[in-house]
Amino acid sequence: MSKDGKSYTYMIRCVDGSIYTGITKDVQRRMQEHKGRGKECAKYTRTHHFLRLEVVFESKSWSDAARLEYAIKRLSKEKKERLIANPKLVQTIFGETFPGCDFRPVVVE
Repeated sequence: MSKDGKSYTYMIRCVDGSIYTGITKDVQRRMQEHKGRGKECAKYTRTHHFLRLEVVFESKSWSDAARLEYAIKRLSKEKKERLIANPKLVQTIFGETFPGCDFRPVVVE
């Protein structure tokens, strides 16, 4: 869990091949919620079951993470796939759109 104000935007692969994007302060907890498909789970991942976590981006604040989430959700599937394949592109793609925001790919076990 993030106690320092950091927030995370994540992309998960669903069993049907679709990609779900969300935000959280605690990646491990949120993945368990998606996997469990209980009331805390996103409506989308209740019907499009969780397969795996693809990528996580760290942001300095919840608002930055939410802005990134919104921007990723607007990408075409092809562009989402490219971002998953090369997470370092996140700053190239969105850095100019959100000046002052620093989105960093992180590895989550």
